[in-house]
Amino acid sequence: MSKLLLYSRRFSSLSHDQLLLTPKFRPFTLNILHFRTFSADVNGETKAETARSMGYEGEGTGYNDSKYPSGEFVFKQRSAREEFLLKTRLFFALPWERFEKGSVLKMILRGEISDQLKSFSRALSLPQICQNFEKAAYDPRVVGIYLHIDTLNCGWGKLEEIRRHILNFKKSGKFITGYVPACGVKEYYIGCACDELYAPPSAYVGLYGLLVQASFLGGVLEKVGIEAQVERIGKYKTLGDQLTRKSMSDENREMLTALLDNMYSNWLDKISLAKGKKKEDIENFINEGVYQVERMKEEGLITDIKYDDEVMCLLRKRLGIPNTKRLPTVGYRKYSSVRRWTLGLTGYEDQIAIIRASGSISRTQGRFRTPSSRIIAEQFIEKIRSIRVSKKYKAVVIRIDSPGGDALASDLMWREIKLLAATKPVIASLSDVAASGGYYMAMAADAIVAEHLTLTGSIGVVTGKINLGKLYEHIGFNKEIISRGRYAELAAAEHRPLRADEAELFAKRAQDMYKHFRDKAAFSRSMSVDKMEQAAQGRVWTGHDAASLGLVDAIGGLARAVAIAKQKANIPLEKQVTLVELSRMSSSPLEILRDMGNTFVEADEAVKDLIHETTSSDAIQARMDGILFEKLEGATYTNSALALVLLWRGNHLLLMQHIGLLLLPPVTIFGKKEIEVIPGRGNGCR
Repeated sequence: MSKLLLYSRRFSSLSHDQLLLTPKFRPFTLNILHFRTFSADVNGETKAETARSMGYEGEGTGYNDSKYPSGEFVFKQRSAREEFLLKTRLFFALPWERFEKGSVLKMILRGEISDQLKSFSRALSLPQICQNFEKAAYDPRVVGIYLHIDTLNCGWGKLEEIRRHILNFKKSGKFITGYVPACGVKEYYIGCACDELYAPPSAYVGLYGLLVQASFLGGVLEKVGIEAQVERIGKYKTLGDQLTRKSMSDENREMLTALLDNMYSNWLDKISLAKGKKKEDIENFINEGVYQVERMKEEGLITDIKYDDEVMCLLRKRLGIPNTKRLPTVGYRKYSSVRRWTLGLTGYEDQIAIIRASGSISRTQGRFRTPSSRIIAEQFIEKIRSIRVSKKYKAVVIRIDSPGGDALASDLMWREIKLLAATKPVIASLSDVAASGGYYMAMAADAIVAEHLTLTGSIGVVTGKINLGKLYEHIGFNKEIISRGRYAELAAAEHRPLRADEAELFAKRAQDMYKHFRDKAAFSRSMSVDKMEQAAQGRVWTGHDAASLGLVDAIGGLARAVAIAKQKANIPLEKQVTLVELSRMSSSPLEILRDMGNTFVEADEAVKDLIHETTSSDAIQARMDGILFEKLEGATYTNSALALVLLWRGNHLLLMQHIGLLLLPPVTIFGKKEIEVIPGRGNGCR
């Protein structure tokens, strides 16, 4: 069964990576006001049907998507001259680029998928996955693809990009066969796009629907003597609810229900189109709670039931390879080392720079952190400035996959992107999430391209303070402060509630930051402040809804962003360009060791880094921790706050220290147990 984990947006002094120390620790909260359902056209692309009206009116009720090029992939046959040049390049290919002709590219999609392009990483790289599809389409040594799809942990923006590249690859005439040992909604979303889809007899079948769940710590904090003082702007900015409430608010329930309906309808549309079935039939199948793989075969949702070796044997027979010989294959890692130049897919005169910005935003790099885990403003700005003075790049595409972070860092990067856009076209391409600080960066570009289900917007502010006075009293801890200046204790006095004048200053500061963010968004998107106010208020939007509001210009992936960049740079759309990746990570020995596995030493250093940054910074942050769709089977989510509460009797001081640090203004915590559950879409949901 799949689960919809909805990230929150917030302004806090805790970074995204500090909260996500392990894949099992996920925050939650989302506020959405306006949604549309989708229908699918014959090409498998979704398009908006009817706007679900929730009070929005204004100039952003529609957008002209047709004024931008589609960037649709067109497979081009090579000329005789091009074939000769390709054979020459393959003859002189580097040793690690060589493999047997007639090979099948075998890629295993499993676990987390990063939007960064780097080597020596255990995590899969979306750019490498997409490049492998494109290279395989033109590589004469590759006869087809065998796609092993296991439990996935990524957002719908990345899934849509992968699915699009599967459909593009099929245009080459080569086969692509899928295999799903664990078949959930995300795995099947990709698998159903393949020519054939197989599953083993013992496959885990989890097409039960989607659900959304929220955890509330109000009652827990009350019992241990912790009071969360949260200042939020906008009735739909519900991040602080997790710390102050014991149940879901009506506004939050309304928005999450709308989001769930949106996602569920989109999934049904895509699956029904891919399998040639009615949407009602797919929904009925889900509501039966089917768990037998045999039923999937009977309903035509998979091609057949076979083990992995049987599928490989089938491919060997299809390719005319005798049983005495093995099926020649090339793996994901090895094929990723094949250069585009070797296949004649680069080396064109005009160059477009690709900059990838992934992760939480901070101004400087913290201790024991690799640059790949976040967006470091200092490094990003340096890169932007070097591109601005360079004459070899005709345009720039900034690929953003970020929930936000430090508000000052976001503003500084916005300024540099704006200066870059004054010298050459800049297009923002949004991945899973580009919200709050992530959207702050994007809105400086000449045009913004998002996926249908990208989470973006989140123009708003939430800030807060934790009062630990009752907890301190209960455990016998005392803290006294000597200060000079009326508001000197504003950020330091966690042992008492805010005074009236401090609370007033707290609110004014948040309001001022919100106005600054909103007004700059209005300026960047050429909208009046009043119109932007209707789209702001901390609301998060899907890509399609953001386009209706004027927050996004076009719907699509990286290829469409490149096509728009070519259009704005006056490069003919049919002319090939060289894409220059400027964010390729050069892994250091420390990073390679880190990627080999987490250690207790690393965890200890990460906690120390968290404590250091939390206690030494009071920076406001523009953050929405994103949206993530995950599998329910086998997932165990730990709630750090609850775990720390259990340490109370064993070590009072440890409890006081860690809860005080981890719950400073403000933090969202996701736990396994649901306090309240929205009725699932599909009877199998819970």
